[in-house]
Amino acid sequence: MSARDRLGECCHAIRTARGWRRGAIAFVAGAVANLAMAPFFIAPILFLSLPVLVWLIDDAVRKPGGARAVAMCAAGAGWWFGFGYFLFGLFWIGEAFLVEADKFGWLLPFAVTLMPAGLALFWAAAAAVAALLWRGGVLRLLVLALALAGAEWLRGHILTGFPWNVLGYALTWPVVLMQSAGLLGIYGLTLIAVPIFAAPLVLAADAPAGALRRRAGGFALLITGVPLLLLSGYGAIRLATAPDGVIDGVKIRIVQPSIPQREKWMPEKQGAIFQEHLALSKRDAAGVADDLAGITHVVWPEAAMPFLPLEHPEALEAIGALLPDTTMLLTGALRRETDAARAEASDADLRPVRAYNSLMVFDGSGALHRVYDKTHLVPFGEYLPWQSTLEAIGLEQLTRLRGGFSEGITPRPTLALPGLPPVGGLICYEAIFPGVGAASRERPGVLINVTNDGWFGNTTGPRQHFHQARVRAVEEGLTLVRAANNGISAVIDGNGRVVVMLGMNVKGSTDSSVPVQRSTPLYAVFGDSVFLLAALMIAVILVFVSRTRDVDSYV
Repeated sequence: MSARDRLGECCHAIRTARGWRRGAIAFVAGAVANLAMAPFFIAPILFLSLPVLVWLIDDAVRKPGGARAVAMCAAGAGWWFGFGYFLFGLFWIGEAFLVEADKFGWLLPFAVTLMPAGLALFWAAAAAVAALLWRGGVLRLLVLALALAGAEWLRGHILTGFPWNVLGYALTWPVVLMQSAGLLGIYGLTLIAVPIFAAPLVLAADAPAGALRRRAGGFALLITGVPLLLLSGYGAIRLATAPDGVIDGVKIRIVQPSIPQREKWMPEKQGAIFQEHLALSKRDAAGVADDLAGITHVVWPEAAMPFLPLEHPEALEAIGALLPDTTMLLTGALRRETDAARAEASDADLRPVRAYNSLMVFDGSGALHRVYDKTHLVPFGEYLPWQSTLEAIGLEQLTRLRGGFSEGITPRPTLALPGLPPVGGLICYEAIFPGVGAASRERPGVLINVTNDGWFGNTTGPRQHFHQARVRAVEEGLTLVRAANNGISAVIDGNGRVVVMLGMNVKGSTDSSVPVQRSTPLYAVFGDSVFLLAALMIAVILVFVSRTRDVDSYV
C-alpha cells in the first residue's frame, strides 16, 4: 500500500469515527500538539495534529439536521481537541495546590480538569463557527485559521484573559523565527500557523492521483514553505541588524534565592530568607564577595521579602546598609494601604484596606524611591471573582489574603530610575500578555520582570513562562531583565537572545550589562491592529475566491 493510500485510509477513519472514538481522537491530537510548545519546541508535530481537527470538522459539516447539528458536532470535536491541549499544557497548575496540601489539596483535581475544560470552550466555539462558514479545499484552512485566531485573541482578553500557550508560539522557535513576533504579534502568528501546519496533509489527502496531486503539492509548498521562508528571512535580517551596544555605566545583579514555596511564608523562616537575599546580593556569579562593587542595580524576585518591608524599619535599614550610595534595589514586595482615620482612633482597629503586589525601588539609603503596583492579577491566586461572596462560604485564593489584592493604576506607569531608560514593570504572569508598550502610559525603554515560579515546581510551567517572557522582549524590541525566586532568571535582549541566565533550582546571582533597545518592531507600534488587518485580508481573500472558484475543489 502506498503512502498516499495509507493517508487516505487514515483520513477516512478519522472522518468516520463515531462515539467515544471521535472524542478520543480529538483529545489525543490536542494533547500531542503541546509538543510544539516550550520546552519541547517540536513544532512539526502540528503537521500531524492540526489536520485531525480539519478532518473532524469535515465530517461535522456533512451531518444532517441543519446548522445547529453541524455546529454542535464541530464544537464537540473542537472541545475535545482543546481539552487535550490545555490539560497536558497546564497540568503543572496542580503543583500550586500541593504547596499547602492540607488546605488546598482537595481542589487539585478540580483545578487541573476544570480550567482546561473551560479554556477548551474557546476552541469549541472556534470549531463551531468554522463549520458554519466551511468551504471546500484550501479555503477551509483559512476559515479555521480565522476562527481559531479569533478564539485565541478572545481567550487572552475575556475575564481578564489567560493567553498561555497561544498556538502562535509554535512559530517562535528557533530564535530566527521568534523575530516574527515583533512583526505580527502572537495572535497574528496563530493566524498563519493554522494553514502552514495543516496544509500539507490536508491537501495531500484531498487531491486525486495524477497531475492534480502534483498541483496539490504545489499549493502545499506555497501555503507552508513560502511563509516559513519569508518569516525566516525577516528574522535573519532582524538578527543581522541588531545593535551590539549596552547602556553606558549600567551593571545589574540578579538574585535568584530558590526558596522552596512551602517555606516562603513560614513565620519562623522570614528572617533567614531576608538574610539569604542580602548575602546573595553581596556576591558575584562566581560566589566571590564584592559588596556590590560596580553594580548599579540589584534585582530581587517577586515578593522577595516574606513580610511587609515598608512596615519594618529594620529591614529598610538593612537594605540601606547593603547598598552603596549609587546602587538601587528593585524588588518584588507586598504593601498595604490602611484607613488613617481608624488608625488614629485605635491601634486595634488598624486593618488593611487595600493590599498590593508591587515592584519597589529602594535607593542607597534604604528609602523607597519608586513603586509599581501589579495591574493584572491572577484569578483564584491573588483574588477571587465575587470575592466577598466566595469568602463568605469559606473559599479563599491561594495567597490566603483576606479580601485579595487590589489592582494598580492603569495605564501601567513606567519607573524613572537613574542610569536606565523608562522602566516597564511586569510582575509574574503579566509577562504573558502581549502589548506591554500599549498598556503603558509611555513607551518603556527596558522591561523588568519579577516572578516566583516556585509555585509550579520543576515542571514545564516555569519553562513555558520563561519562553513567553522572551517573546515579549521581541514584540517590544526591548531588553527584559527577569528575576525569579525559583524558575529561570535572565537578561534577554530585544531579539529574544539570552545574555546571562540562572536555570531552574539554581541558587545564586549573576551580573550583566543591559543591551540597548533596538529599532521599534511593527507590532510594538500598531499592536493587535496588525493581527486585525491580517485577519481582514484573509477574510477578503476568502470572499473573493469563494465567488470565483469551485468551493468544492481542493483549491
